[in-house]
Amino acid sequence: MDAESGDKVRKLFQQVNGKVMIPRIRKILYATDLSKNSAYAFRYAVNSARMHDASIHILHVVDNRPLLEAHLLFYTGPTRMAEIHQEASEELVTKIEARLRDFARRELKGDPESLKRVASIQVVFGDPTEKILEITTTMQCDIVVMGSHGKGIISHSFLGSVAEKVLHRIDIPVYIIPISKEDPDITLGEI
Repeated sequence: MDAESGDKVRKLFQQVNGKVMIPRIRKILYATDLSKNSAYAFRYAVNSARMHDASIHILHVVDNRPLLEAHLLFYTGPTRMAEIHQEASEELVTKIEARLRDFARRELKGDPESLKRVASIQVVFGDPTEKILEITTTMQCDIVVMGSHGKGIISHSFLGSVAEKVLHRIDIPVYIIPISKEDPDITLGEI
């Protein structure tokens, strides 16, 4: 771990009389792919926010592969492409807000205040791993919560490819929540 990473980790911990105490968690980045049952991972973000009196920042990254993006850019031009991104982003934020209301109605009946912990919703375009790392740093988040589907060869060594890449490159704690391929709970929904 380099000196800069070490400084970031040390900032997570309260110090009393020079001794390290309980970690401070103030900002939680919840990275979602909006897939079925993604609310399962969101439960962990809400629980952590409650326990630490922290805010939740929701991030969804639209993976715009260079080949597809270049093709669209060729036919639409840069101005229209920016408009398409803006429109898609606004639609997805609206969809996430609706899903949050459904989640609150279903799961936060006794504690509707927990939904107020959601401080921001961002939809961005780019490489999911790079954007998660970039936004975590920019926003100075203390932890990341994300689901993992574990697709591919031997379940990508038990993690999904984005979760695995983030975990190997980030310098703050990451909660990777395994999301079942089956329907263990049909009420989970998507966030």
